[in-house]
Amino acid sequence: MTTTRGGRTESDAAAIRLGAHIRRLRRGRGDTLVRLAERTDLSHPFLSQLERGLAQPSLSSLRRIAVALGTSPIELVAAAEDTASSTADPPAVEVRRAGERTSSAAGFAEGSARMLAHSDRPFHPIEFVSEAHAPGEYYEHAEDEFLYVIAGPVVVDLDGGAETLGTGDAVYYAGRVRHRWWSEAGAYRLVIVKQRPELGRPVASD
Repeated sequence: MTTTRGGRTESDAAAIRLGAHIRRLRRGRGDTLVRLAERTDLSHPFLSQLERGLAQPSLSSLRRIAVALGTSPIELVAAAEDTASSTADPPAVEVRRAGERTSSAAGFAEGSARMLAHSDRPFHPIEFVSEAHAPGEYYEHAEDEFLYVIAGPVVVDLDGGAETLGTGDAVYYAGRVRHRWWSEAGAYRLVIVKQRPELGRPVASD
């Protein structure tokens, strides 16, 4: 078990980053905890503990939160695990090296994800590796998304229409298109580029 400064485990630190990221998205959209609780059918105390890094969400809870905040579980986990995104503002030039830490999303998306740019950028590029061999739940959000296959094949299901994409293939789909992907051939690797969720007026508290 890796221990960070202050005696926290890496798991504790990841929970704190996840909670802080959810709080930042919620406040950026102008939502209070009470409103988010209503939209997700989760309790106010649980969401408060989650934002403080004192609780771990289940797949179902994380998916509800992601939908309410206009994002996906993969994006939430990747952005929250990215220590570079904890800085106040993104740098003018940003380099990500191959082999830098990835965030395990096994409990949420049967794979691992790596944010390839600061989470405050207008676009969220994410490297995603998975061995999911069966369709999971659909994702749906307001923002457009682009998917490029680094290593395939992978089946991409868009609103019930499935396409098999090979290495080097790509697909762009507009917001509100339900989507999911998997591969019966084994491991696959994607780069997913999604618009950052549109943010409204920040709330002052809660």
